[in-house]
Amino acid sequence: MDAATGHRLSSGESLLLTLQRSQWQGSLRFGVASLLVFATVAFGERWMYGHLGLPGAYGVWTFLFIVLGGFALKPLVVQLKPRQTFWWWFSLAFFAYAASWMACYFTLRRAAGEWMGSLAGPAALGLVLAAACGAWSRFPKIAGALIVAHSAGYFLGEWLHHWIDGKTGMLLWGVCYGLGFGFGLGRALYLAQALDGASVPKTVN
Repeated sequence: MDAATGHRLSSGESLLLTLQRSQWQGSLRFGVASLLVFATVAFGERWMYGHLGLPGAYGVWTFLFIVLGGFALKPLVVQLKPRQTFWWWFSLAFFAYAASWMACYFTLRRAAGEWMGSLAGPAALGLVLAAACGAWSRFPKIAGALIVAHSAGYFLGEWLHHWIDGKTGMLLWGVCYGLGFGFGLGRALYLAQALDGASVPKTVN
């Protein structure tokens, strides 16, 4: 039994995954991935918009987050089936997040679009994660963790970017976004893989 969540973990999983480890490793690992992606924004945004257009640039950034974020977070997936199918469902999950966020942002614009995207995007990612791990009963907690952590990292980073303009501000935005969202992703991955007694999935030992 994990005291932090009240969920049981299988014997193999308990040796590999704790809530604290998942949260902090998720934060640090995804933070590095986010910094790398935001670096392409800081140093190549104008070129990418000019040569790829708005859809192409956002498509490349989404792809980079899927690849770099996937490599960062895969070590936190310990259940056998979700680990074997990781790249399929993680790609779908992050694409659902990005598509939902962009749909809200480009429809509502400005702060309203950002806030709505920060609700819809993480919730869409959490929905795919819950489906991949068979964790439907824990979807509200998964979505809640993602929404809160994503919003904290995104809007703190945006605030810093307004105060510190230019490339440095953009890189700081990437760090805050990655650390915050990564913390939520780590927590969500843990919650999705914790056992609630309904079934006992296999784990990687």
